[in-house]
Amino acid sequence: MKKYLFILLPAVFCLMSCNETNNEYNPYEDWQSRNAAWFEDTVQAARLAIATAKAEHGDEWEEHCDWRMYKSLYKTATSSGPVTDSICVRIVSRGADVRGKGSPAYNDSVRVSYRGWLMPTVNYTGNGSETGLVQEMFDTSYYGDYNPETAVPQLMSIRDLIEGFGTAVQYMVEDDDWMVFMPYTLAYGASGKGAIPGYSTLQFRLHMVRWYESGTGVPATWE
Repeated sequence: MKKYLFILLPAVFCLMSCNETNNEYNPYEDWQSRNAAWFEDTVQAARLAIATAKAEHGDEWEEHCDWRMYKSLYKTATSSGPVTDSICVRIVSRGADVRGKGSPAYNDSVRVSYRGWLMPTVNYTGNGSETGLVQEMFDTSYYGDYNPETAVPQLMSIRDLIEGFGTAVQYMVEDDDWMVFMPYTLAYGASGKGAIPGYSTLQFRLHMVRWYESGTGVPATWE
C-alpha cells in the first residue's frame, strides 16, 4: 500500500534562481525553506478566512467558510504544538452523507480518488525566460479531469496512510471533495520518497467515495 489545486502565490517564489556558474535552473534550491514558507502562507490564508467567518457569523461560521485547520489525529490531544502538527484544508464541495455514516476511524478502510502535487515552482524556457508557475504532480489515481463515473477509487486502509492523509480522511464524510495541504512532518519527512524530495509540503485533491467499518467486510470490486 502506498503511504501516501488551488494555488497560492507567495513572495517566496522570488527566492528561486539560476545557478550562477552554469546558468542551469535548480527547482529544488532552498527547498526546505521555500516549502515551509508556502505552508505558512497557506495557513495564514486559512486562519484569516476562519477568523473573518467567526467574526461575521459566530457559532455558524463553518457554514460560511471553506477553510479548516485540523491537528493531526496522531498527536497528543492538546491545543498546543507547532503549526506543522496540523493539516490545512480548503473544502471544494461538501458531501451530503446520505448514508448517515459520519467519518471513518483509524481502523477503517476508505475508497478515495486522489491527486497529489508538490509546491508550485517557476518554469523556465531554454533561454532562461520565466514562463510562469507549474506544479509537479507526483501521484494520481485517475487521468484527465476527475469524473466520478469513470474514476475508479483506490481502496486504502487508513492505518497504512501517511499521517496527514490519514488525518484528512478521518475528518471527511462520503462525497466530500477537499484540497488538503500538509507539511513534510505529516508526509514523507526529511528523507522524502521516490519523486517526492525531503522536506516537501504536499497538496492533495481528495474525493472521499466510500468508507467501510473495520470487520464489516469490503467489496472486492468497485462498481
